[in-house]
Amino acid sequence: MAQTVVLRVGMSCEGCVGAVKRVLGKMEGVESYDVDIKEQKVTVKGNVTPDAVLQTVSKTGKKTSFWEAEPTAPAVATA
Repeated sequence: MAQTVVLRVGMSCEGCVGAVKRVLGKMEGVESYDVDIKEQKVTVKGNVTPDAVLQTVSKTGKKTSFWEAEPTAPAVATA
């Protein structure tokens, strides 16, 4: 079953992005991925498990963790 895994990956340059893309391109079950260096965010879609994606991306030597959903701030009404 296809699922989406979102990771926070410490990337500082295009070489970092290339390394992440390289390992994801070789990973079995990956249908698509998006690497956003500005957000330090990697989104992977496919028939994969979150732990397998985390381990694979960690092989690049980059600091990798699951993307935690950030709590949304309550809307502030202004009068």
